[in-house]
Amino acid sequence: MNFSKNLVLWVIIAVLLAALFNLFQNSTTPHGSNNYAYSDFLTEVESGRVADVTIQGESINGHFTDGRNFSTYAPPDANFVPKLRQANVRISATPKSEETQTFWNYILSWFPMLLVVGVWIFFMRQMQSTGGKAMGFGKSRARMLTEKTGRVTFEDVAGIDEAKQELEEIVEFLKDPQKFQRLGGKIPKGVLLVGPPGTGKTLLARAIAGEANVPFFTISGSDFVEMFVGVGASRVRDMFEQGKKNAPCIIFIDEIDAVGRHRGAGLGGGNDEREQTLNQLLVEMDGFESNEGVILIAATNRPDVLDPALLRPGRFDRQVVVPNPDVLGREKILKVHMRKVPLAPDVEPKIIARGTPGFSGADLANLVNEAALLAARAGKRVVTMTEFEAAKDKVMMGAERRSMVMTEEEKRLTAYHEAGHAIVALHEVESDPIHKATIIPRGRALGMVMRLPEGDRISISRAKLKADLAVAMGGRLAEELIFGVDKITTGASSDIKMATDMARRMVTEWGMSEKLGPLTYGENDQEVFLGHSVATHKNLSEATAKIIDEEIRGIVDTAYARARKTLTDGLEDLHTLAHGLLEFETLSGDEIRQLLRGEPVVRDSGSDEPGAKTREPPRRSSVPTSGVGGQPGFGPGAEPQPGS
Repeated sequence: MNFSKNLVLWVIIAVLLAALFNLFQNSTTPHGSNNYAYSDFLTEVESGRVADVTIQGESINGHFTDGRNFSTYAPPDANFVPKLRQANVRISATPKSEETQTFWNYILSWFPMLLVVGVWIFFMRQMQSTGGKAMGFGKSRARMLTEKTGRVTFEDVAGIDEAKQELEEIVEFLKDPQKFQRLGGKIPKGVLLVGPPGTGKTLLARAIAGEANVPFFTISGSDFVEMFVGVGASRVRDMFEQGKKNAPCIIFIDEIDAVGRHRGAGLGGGNDEREQTLNQLLVEMDGFESNEGVILIAATNRPDVLDPALLRPGRFDRQVVVPNPDVLGREKILKVHMRKVPLAPDVEPKIIARGTPGFSGADLANLVNEAALLAARAGKRVVTMTEFEAAKDKVMMGAERRSMVMTEEEKRLTAYHEAGHAIVALHEVESDPIHKATIIPRGRALGMVMRLPEGDRISISRAKLKADLAVAMGGRLAEELIFGVDKITTGASSDIKMATDMARRMVTEWGMSEKLGPLTYGENDQEVFLGHSVATHKNLSEATAKIIDEEIRGIVDTAYARARKTLTDGLEDLHTLAHGLLEFETLSGDEIRQLLRGEPVVRDSGSDEPGAKTREPPRRSSVPTSGVGGQPGFGPGAEPQPGS
């Protein structure tokens, strides 16, 4: 838009200059006249070929005897008129146009200066209209939020009732401060929203902007520090000056960890500039001068790297935790996102919420959107439970890659690999129930076994961890038992990495080693640039490190032996399930149990999916119906589990 306006302005200036030039040319040069040198003109007069002349100052215009026009310029000459009379030339005289000539000479003499001044004014206006980018780099980038369209209120926030209540109180204080002040209460100076990504921290801030009838400024933590030294501190000062002018008001800083990291951490001059910005922020929030009426709200998913001085009362009086929602919260969030989606009668948010443990609010919003897109792709008028189930599988396991070419040998190996995971999971009491097993490539995996817990879990037991380790080893062991040691593949790399990391955390973080006991090892191994100490220490001796490696190896070897015994005893079940996967490509948990009981898998013939042999009948719930409850995050086969 600005580019178009500037282009139009330059076109207008160019047209005016061209018109001015043409006007001057027209005013000084008569139309249809031939310019003659004065000597040639005198020769024509003496030859008798000049019929008449019109004298206007030093300018002479006239006609030849043959009718042609001419014009010339005559210097002061006392004998000029007598020569014309002697040649019988008709002489006319008109007064010189002094005013016109003087005006144009004046304009032309000042035109270069006027052009320079005009260009300077134009660029100054451009800098002011763009917020002073060239001259105002020290100004705050905070923008006043106006929710004229797409206004968000607390009714649009669900599943995080405690966090919403904390922020509703601030809005209520702004609307009715006397209610709190008569009891001696003061409004919090700052509120820090802490939680994993996608839980609704920024959405809560937008709801505050929609509810509070006060100015609401928003800025990102990365908008402070830029290429110029001192810009960050200058922008902090300017931001709070804007807040004071509009008090009472709310300032929201998103991703405050970009500017609020520990002081003294990191390397280089850029770190000093960030510390200077943080120091200015600390002073403005609670320094020598008070900022009455300016409430600061910030959001971060990295509270561990924030400077302690930033978190103390008086600056951030409240720290509001925004966690992933539980099953009731997920149901409320789904209902909010389903308001604008036409639903079929069989859609029940409660069932979908039970089948999506560990999902954040953003994950649930993405699930509803994916279901709507799948229904639109199929040409449906409403979104059914089938689309929600397919969308959930797509979000949790990745999109299907049916076009990927796999040989029969690769399919057979993948089928036994996934069957190995599934058989061990079915025999481990502490394992999560199986939701689905597939040999169709999804995401970056060639196949996977997805397990879902029956309910939300806050903590994980040692028995559950051991069961997950055994399940992770099941895929590689199935390859070894069926195809031999020399035929094992790299497909188990993610399983091995996950098992090793889990065993290491059991030993070094969770105190689940019998030899080492309930101790933590290597707690100061964080990266320097994450806001911690520049120097790193292992805090353990070489002998202890050797014991840790031995304990990790022992835990993984025990899980490997446990899975080997399960698969050796259930070798017939392994063959049955692998053949079922080769035939149907995808099996639900209930269908896997039917196969192992010797019951046939009944499906509707004819599928609307390309390359699929059969189609699963719509199920009202994908929540596992047997097995001990668990928590996703430690599933085999490189499954992208929510909450991991």
